[in-house]
Amino acid sequence: MNIEEIQNICKTLPAVTEDIKWGNDLVFSIGSKMFCVLGLNQTPTTASFKVTDEEFEEMCDREGFKPAPYVAKYKWVWIDDISKMSKVEWSRYIKQSYNLVKEKLTAKIKKQLAIE
Repeated sequence: MNIEEIQNICKTLPAVTEDIKWGNDLVFSIGSKMFCVLGLNQTPTTASFKVTDEEFEEMCDREGFKPAPYVAKYKWVWIDDISKMSKVEWSRYIKQSYNLVKEKLTAKIKKQLAIE
């Protein structure tokens, strides 16, 4: 996997925005809430995303994964190299992260974004 492939998966989801935060992170959001972050200035490319409460420990036990700095309490994981997951895995986890974040949006925001 590479940045462009992950970018393409994120862009297929409704009402997604993309921007650069902190000078070097590519951030994908829904309703101004992040669901995927890619570290652009790292080699290999790193990423963070939200997982379910049940998956959090299991994911952090996988080689190359750990709790994401600053957001681990919200069940975000960090991967040290985006190529360690297949396109199928990326698609699954990005969509899941998107949905987990979308569920927490207010009804007003969901209506504004036309996603509910």
